[in-house]
Parts: sequence; structure tokens; C-alpha cells
Amino acid sequence: MREVQARAGTGQVVVIGAGIAGLAAAHRLLERGARVTVLEASGRVGGKLLPGEIAGARVDLGAESMLARRPEAVALAREAGLADRLQPPATATASIWTRGALRPMPKGHVMGVPGTAAALSGVLSDEGLARIDRDAELPRTEVGDDVAVGEYVAARLGREVVDRLVEPLLGGVYAGDAYRISMRSAVPQLFQAVRSHASLTAGVREIQAKAATAQQTGPVFMGLRGGVGTLPLAVAESVRARGGEILTGTPVTELSHSAADGGWRVVAGERVLRADAVVLAVPAPVAARLLRTQSPGAAAELGGVEYASMALVTLAYRRAEAGLPEGSGFLVPPVDGRTIKASTFASQKWGWIADENPDLVVLRTSVGRYGETEILQRDDSDLVTVSRHDLKAATGLDATPVATRVTRWDDGLPQYPVGHHARVARVREHVAKLPGLAVCGAQYDGVGIPACIASAYAAVDQIHGDLRGVQELTAHPVQSLHGGAGE
Repeated sequence: MREVQARAGTGQVVVIGAGIAGLAAAHRLLERGARVTVLEASGRVGGKLLPGEIAGARVDLGAESMLARRPEAVALAREAGLADRLQPPATATASIWTRGALRPMPKGHVMGVPGTAAALSGVLSDEGLARIDRDAELPRTEVGDDVAVGEYVAARLGREVVDRLVEPLLGGVYAGDAYRISMRSAVPQLFQAVRSHASLTAGVREIQAKAATAQQTGPVFMGLRGGVGTLPLAVAESVRARGGEILTGTPVTELSHSAADGGWRVVAGERVLRADAVVLAVPAPVAARLLRTQSPGAAAELGGVEYASMALVTLAYRRAEAGLPEGSGFLVPPVDGRTIKASTFASQKWGWIADENPDLVVLRTSVGRYGETEILQRDDSDLVTVSRHDLKAATGLDATPVATRVTRWDDGLPQYPVGHHARVARVREHVAKLPGLAVCGAQYDGVGIPACIASAYAAVDQIHGDLRGVQELTAHPVQSLHGGAGE
């Protein structure tokens, strides 16, 4: 084996993983004067952010937008030279395909939880709306240290609210089951509200009042001309320009710490690197494998993190043949028994796609939720067929696409069940016992792009001896979607 320093000089850090969290960590480390080597097992950078094309049109084949009400993602895009490519959605009007029709996505809710029954008029049945009004009469429902979103909301407002609105909204973010997902980790602002209110709707109204007082302006979400998948490419270019080294196709097989010299030994194929610090920015199963010897406790906790798989079906049509309803797309409640869980009208949501491809209409569907395995075992052509079937039923679209693409994200989305925050705290407690080691990524403090970047920055602070960022994220995870925003 060839043994080398991670980079010449002092403050040598190895970042394992070149998804957006790993790249953000490397970018921040270089700003602070460290020497950085990034090791990525796959042949590309970016993780779940993936630019691509269909019928000559540039599109995202992974995540397509980033929450703009948190500063991290937009700020990193600016730092990477993409300020002139930042664009909000051309339309923020979304729908929900439920009870046999496309219905306008309600406003005035927090992740599907309304402040008043009237907010969900048109989506819920009369019985469902009447059930919401009973919330004010019910005795307090204790939440303890954590509670499942669906379980709590159903107890207060009835299952119809969960099944027809909360579930599709949460499913769009986590590909998970609302009756398992942690309120404390996934919707932290709602968790804090219900701890201080006997009535759930009263808690939601307080959240809405505070938001109105804060008077947040500007778009909730932001995209990039050319696709959000171009963000990691730009950050990687910036990392290299600052002297950082990024090695793809370089899986790490061994990670060990020496008590004698206080340094780290990283084995990647025939290469052995020595470093003062290591940032682990990889999915939980990989982190568990690498920490098995050095931190069995952290490895055991990480080994318990579950993931959901999903697939994105991207379709391109001739504009003259493909009329679509207005808006950015629609969500689909699982209770309605459809195959797809959402569709994005990409050409309508992102103005740059329409501008670059005036004769083309691009849209995509997503399939697969936690626990759904049969649908993802089908071949690509079957996924295209079922997507077209559901699109026709929802929108009337019956044209033949000129091109299709299926992108599979196997074990792509970490699940946040009840008690997730406690698991994360235990992982970090174990990791903190190893000097110069920090962890970051989607499995800790939120699955959205800003959450992953915030996690990376906290990790960098940690290896510099500042635990405030890690402590803040552990106590207050980043909500990955603002209520009432649509898809």
C-alpha cells in the first residue's frame, strides 16, 4: 500500500463522501485554512443531486429545489458562483389528486395540519371537516419525548386529515409513513407548539401568527437554471480551485484512530491517508461499517437507521400534443390507491426549462414509499406505463412521450421514526469520544439540501472544538418543508 499525507501541510482533513454535505464540509474547511482530501466511492460527486437531460432538455434527475427560507443552500450557491442562476419556481400553485379530482392545494396549514377546518375545505369530506372542529373540545393529548405525526394528528383531528393531506406532504419529503414519522424530527415547529397547547389547531394558529409577525418575504423554494444538480458540480469546482483534492471511484475500506499520535488512518484501495481529522458524510450503513471497530456504539445506532427507496420517471412530450392543468404539479395520497405519489410539471414549475425548450413539455412522477417493494421491482418500461396511466387519469394527458427516463434511488431516503432525535444524540455522543471525528448528512438533522449543509457546517465546527452547531441541530432539527408550500 502507498501511504501518503492527506495533503501537504498542517490541518489535514479527509472528508469521506462527496454528496452535498461532504462537499459543503470540504468547502467550509478550505475557507478555514485546512488541507482537504475528499474521497467518494461512486464515480461522480453530488449524491442525490443529479443533473441530466431528456430529449435534449436539461433536467434534474434527483432533488430539484432547495428551501430558501433557510440560508445555507442559497448562500452556498452564491459562494460557488451561481448567484446569477438562482431562480424561484415560475409558479407555486400546486394541487392534490384526491377523491377523484385534482383539487387546489390548501393554504393555511403546517405540513398539512390546519389552523381551522375551513382551511381544508374542498379536500376533505364534510365529515372530515366536522371532525377537525372537535379538536377544541378534546382533552389534552400528551406527546412525551416524541410522537408520530400521523398518530397525534389523527387523534386530534381525525384520520382523514392525515390520509389526504399530511401523508402526501410528508411522503413527498421522506417517502415515508406519516404514522411512523417523528413529529419532533420532521416537523419540529409543530412539536414545540403541541407541547404548550391543549388544542392542536390552536398551536397551528400560533405558528401562523408568529410567521405573519416575522413577515418572511421572498420565495419559499429556490432552483437553479440548469438544475439543482449543478450545485454540487460548482461546489466541487470551487473546492478544487481552493486547493482541495476530490477523488471519485475511491471507496474507503478502513478507518482507524491512533491514540499515540492523535491522528487518523484512512484506507482507500491501495492508498493510505493520514489526517488530523475526518468528516464522515456518507449514508448510515456506510458510516456504521467504517465505525464498527473505532466506535461500536455509534455503529450499532447507525446500523438501525432505515431507508426508503423510490424512483423518478421523467417524461418529455411535444408541447403541441401535451396540454396540462395550470400549476407546478400535484401530490397523491396513498389512501386513494394510485401508483404514483406525486407529479411535477417541470416545464411549468421552472421557467428556464420552458425558455430553453419551447417546443417541449417535461414532467416527472415519483413512485415508491417506505415498505413498498413490489412496484420498484418492476422494470423501467412498467414504471413508465403506470405513470402514464395515472397521469391520464389525473390530467387527461394521453399523448405519447418522445422520450422517457427512469432514475432509481435505492435506499435513497433515511427514515425519521419516533425517537430519531434520541438516536442522533446517541450517535454524536459516541462520536464525540473520538477526537477529530464528526458526522454529517441527511440521516441526522433533516433530509433537505439546507439541512445537509447545516449538518456539514456543524461537523466542521465540531472538529475545530465548537459544539454549539451540533448541539443546536440535535435539539432543533431543520424542517425540510414549509407548510402550505405545495410539493
